[in-house]
Amino acid sequence: MEVILSHLRRCIEDYEMIREGDRIAVGVSGGKDSLILLYAMAKLKRFYPVPFELHAITVHPGTPEMDFSGVAKLCEELEIPYHLIQTEIFHIIFDLRKEKNPCSMCAKMRRGAIHNAMAELGLNKIALGHHFDDAVETFFLSLFYEGRISCFQPVTYLDRMGITQIRPLLYCGEGMIRNAALRHHLPVVHNPCPADGSTRRQEVKELVASLSKQYPRLKDYVFGAMQRLPLPEWKPREYRRRPLREEEKKRQKTADRG
Repeated sequence: MEVILSHLRRCIEDYEMIREGDRIAVGVSGGKDSLILLYAMAKLKRFYPVPFELHAITVHPGTPEMDFSGVAKLCEELEIPYHLIQTEIFHIIFDLRKEKNPCSMCAKMRRGAIHNAMAELGLNKIALGHHFDDAVETFFLSLFYEGRISCFQPVTYLDRMGITQIRPLLYCGEGMIRNAALRHHLPVVHNPCPADGSTRRQEVKELVASLSKQYPRLKDYVFGAMQRLPLPEWKPREYRRRPLREEEKKRQKTADRG
């Protein structure tokens, strides 16, 4: 957990994710990523020099086999307020609408529920569990299926809701997170969604894993390229503040001349 905490803190500071007085929700789906994020943020809160408030919010999709009592117990142990929002998302998407591609609508409905809860609780930021591998896979998804060089941003301000999304786990790989979740016996909740494991994201995940066998540093290079290009809002503080080298200055002057 020390390594994850180190990566988490560096990511938060590189992208200036937390400011004094922030009231932050952690979106807890019950998966390993969101649970590690919750656990690490709770640990960080105890010694971080910038004071902030932390809450955990789960949107229950309405499937009876999903039991979040273990998550509630974890939040009690971490002394983090836990809010479980009951919905009928699963029933609406699969029984009523019979969606063939349910992921987009499910994500939209979950966001709506969690944003409403944040407004009621007076929370201004939400921490999401997207990690290093998610970022690389999203880059390839946008390239292959949309023809765009794009990815979600480390920090995103939603002006309509007055909410800021932050992604503090971006420097942590999926393997690191999986191992930490096992070591700390976190109460991972199984996802019974029929679409789980049969999405475009899963296809890209398998492709990247296959390519990484031949090109071991593929994900590092893609992630680094997103920071150096940079994609919108992807340039970390270390690049923003580092003096330009001579060749970088020349390229910048050429670009300025158009």
